[in-house]
Amino acid sequence: MNFEVTELAVGRGATSVLTGLSFELKAGELVGLIGPNGSGKTSL
Repeated sequence: MNFEVTELAVGRGATSVLTGLSFELKAGELVGLIGPNGSGKTSL
């Protein structure tokens, strides 16, 4: 099974948190997501 995200945009109020995020995960791939507090990791 594959998972694909294309041009994801997330905001909170008037603040843009993520803009234009695109990626594809294929079966068996492992990904880690790191970043500072408030950068949108949980929103993703």
